Amino acid sequence: MKIITNNQYTLKYEEEKKGRLDNFISEQVTDISRSQIQKFIKDGEVLVNDSVIKKTGFKVSNGDVVTFTVPAEKPIEAVPENIPIDVVYEDEDVMVVNKPQGMVVHPAAGHPDGTLVNAILYHSKINDDDLIRPGIVHRIDKDTSGLLMIAKNNLAKQSLMHQLKEKTNLREYVAIVHGNFKERKGIIDAPLGRSKSDRKKQAIVDDGRKAITHFEVIEQFEDYALIKLRLETGRTHQIRVHMQYIGHPVAGDPLYGPKNTLNGHGQFLHAKTLGFEHPRTKEWMEFTVEPPKIFTDTLNKLRG
Repeated sequence: MKIITNNQYTLKYEEEKKGRLDNFISEQVTDISRSQIQKFIKDGEVLVNDSVIKKTGFKVSNGDVVTFTVPAEKPIEAVPENIPIDVVYEDEDVMVVNKPQGMVVHPAAGHPDGTLVNAILYHSKINDDDLIRPGIVHRIDKDTSGLLMIAKNNLAKQSLMHQLKEKTNLREYVAIVHGNFKERKGIIDAPLGRSKSDRKKQAIVDDGRKAITHFEVIEQFEDYALIKLRLETGRTHQIRVHMQYIGHPVAGDPLYGPKNTLNGHGQFLHAKTLGFEHPRTKEWMEFTVEPPKIFTDTLNKLRG
């Protein structure tokens, strides 16, 4: 039995064999993550037969009634924060910033502040009606470093988004990946979509969105390689999933890579070069920034 009234859940355990409380709730309520459910239990938000239970491994029995209320989510809105950022270029229409590894691009559930957007709003004026992603036309992952273009007004936003759609801009990355390559360069054309087994991941799926990545080996080491990548499309986790797909996962990648990998602060992936047509002047603009110190230090160790 499952009854949902507003944000309140009432579940009845109807199995002869006892089961774990957190497992039972996860099976019944699939739109809430297991980690969130465990937090609700530990915070005393879950009742079994009207008694508060704080043990995730508590055994529920046949006929037990489990109740809990999911707290209403607070509305997310980006607010200016005095966070230092590396502005590579800026004029009245666009900004180019070098995002550090470990910084989320825009506010979202779990990351309501401390993002690149919060920093940009403090340092510059962005005219955009989007309250959560003002100025954002493309993203890179939290633990990926490198260049992002920011639109400061509607003219710039429409132009930059059109260039992304038409694939006329330039986005090149460098990465340290696992394994030895037989070929020096190649093209990965494999559709991406949400993984059917793990909703935190993306995967190669037949009915996914078209995704194309070009790669070229720059240096080959004993068990790793330094490669250059160019995005033709920009899907979520595209490079990371594509490199795993061809047997060369990005080193340090906690989601798509092996456990035995290079020590760092996440994946060794850096958005090194960015090029686009200026929305107002139509001039071609191109920017390059070198990877962070941990990336270059690791490269030097591999060379040594």
